[in-house]
Amino acid sequence: MAAKPIILIPARMASMRLPGKPLLDISGVPMITQVWRRAVEADIGPVVVAADGHEIAEVIRKEGGDAVVTNPAHPSGSDRISEALEHYDPNRHYDVVINVQGDLPTIDPAAIRSCFKPLEDPAVDIATLAVQISNEEEKTNPNVVKIVSSPLGGGRMRALYFTRATAPHGDGPLYHHIGIYAYRRTALEKFISLPVSPLEKREKLEQLRALEAGMRIDVMVVNDIPLGVDTPADLQKARDILASRA
Repeated sequence: MAAKPIILIPARMASMRLPGKPLLDISGVPMITQVWRRAVEADIGPVVVAADGHEIAEVIRKEGGDAVVTNPAHPSGSDRISEALEHYDPNRHYDVVINVQGDLPTIDPAAIRSCFKPLEDPAVDIATLAVQISNEEEKTNPNVVKIVSSPLGGGRMRALYFTRATAPHGDGPLYHHIGIYAYRRTALEKFISLPVSPLEKREKLEQLRALEAGMRIDVMVVNDIPLGVDTPADLQKARDILASRA
């Protein structure tokens, strides 16, 4: 049977560097609206915002979209989208969940579609994205998460490890992980039920919990890194990018 995907966008108001981040203005609308629009443009299934409060949800509903208000105490976006999914789809119509972060207002809809593609293989539990690192400084930057992987052809790889270190060693390309995920619904349910794993604690990378539990993560290589808005400088850059597209 063909997969039935749904896109979920976790969004929360609490941000250390940009308080109220989802509602900050970008090209005349809140940032969360821009992310929602990019997800709708991907055209692979319904789009639902998993908000931590009514203020975000109302913004999306006024735009004509769907939103679910979730528990603000969730420790991660994965927990937030899991709760939203149960509220929105208790009858389990949708069996693939694509998690698009709520601070990616300039993301290419084609990248969202690419993330869904590896789940055409029934052996894959989770899919994500990567881009080849071209900047030498990024290769040693611990804030740039690298993927150690095995190539499968067609721009697809099987993830063996995620790390903040420079890896793998030796000649060859290095890949920057992009934190967008597509889960089989059953894989998401398993993932959030697992305890925090030793390597997850050490590297501070949630996806290692899945690998340590024996889950398979495949990766599609794309050409561009979507801009994540974490600072005032990022916000201005996003405004400039979207203004240039208008």
